[in-house]
Amino acid sequence: MADNPDPRFFGPDDVGRLLPWDALIASIEQVVLEEGAFAPERTVHTVPDGDGNDAAFLMKPGWVAGDVIAVKAVTFFPNNGLLDLPTINAGVLLFSGADGTFLGACDGNVLTTRRTAAASAVAAKRLARDDAKQLLVVGTGALAPMTARAHCAVRNYDVVDVWGRDSDKARRVANSLITENISARVADDLDVAVAEADVITCSTGAKSPLIKGELLKPGAHVDLIGAFTPEMRESDDDVVRRSTVFADTRADGTLAGDLAQPLAAGIISLEDIAGDLAELVAGVHPGRTSDDEITMFKSAGFALEDVAAARLVFST
Repeated sequence: MADNPDPRFFGPDDVGRLLPWDALIASIEQVVLEEGAFAPERTVHTVPDGDGNDAAFLMKPGWVAGDVIAVKAVTFFPNNGLLDLPTINAGVLLFSGADGTFLGACDGNVLTTRRTAAASAVAAKRLARDDAKQLLVVGTGALAPMTARAHCAVRNYDVVDVWGRDSDKARRVANSLITENISARVADDLDVAVAEADVITCSTGAKSPLIKGELLKPGAHVDLIGAFTPEMRESDDDVVRRSTVFADTRADGTLAGDLAQPLAAGIISLEDIAGDLAELVAGVHPGRTSDDEITMFKSAGFALEDVAAARLVFST
């Protein structure tokens, strides 16, 4: 990275413009394989919001030795949706990994949604069937359209269904995708949509399962993004029972309810997690091995994804 003594700041529009899907997906694939790339476990703290509700504060550092150091701070206020505010807010600081110089900061909201969606696309390149034609997006927050766009960057879908508890919000997400020439529509019945989907991507704040494993058709791929605390969950036990299970990292993935709860109940063991994102990208695990195999990818988000995205932003 070129020397720049003056710290720079990139706002949301800058970040969105500088993180096109193809480049971001490639950047994530690169960083998870780099020698000297390291991300300690995230820290999560409960933060009362002053109105009797629990929010969360997360810190995620990561670096590539001799190159860059990134630190992302994230807040999660689940009731913000009622106020038409983002439930997740974040900022990223970037330093030189060679001399520690402060390089600048960038908005973390757009960076987080785009890198999260891109990481799921990295996994889907290896886990979704090549002939997948029907994508189901579960959720209507800021991540929902991003996940649709990222998945559409690695597979050619005939239709994208969007389901949310609020059908008006689901319609807004679908309409935003239609303006980008993505064939999208609102799914009225979640169970029916799950049974028909080739790929399901969930980005919700659910605390009880939305996706029923018994409904998954052979060859389905399930991408679980939203539930990142032990108490949150988007899928039921049958999803993990029927799936070959992957996570972005075992350390972070097993802290999230979709894996933490079945692990605690003895439904699966750590040995049942077939691979992580780096192992998929490196080919240590081949990914999907048959057309009928059901696969599941648990994304909890890890700091090397932030490093990949921030480095791409600052490389301009």
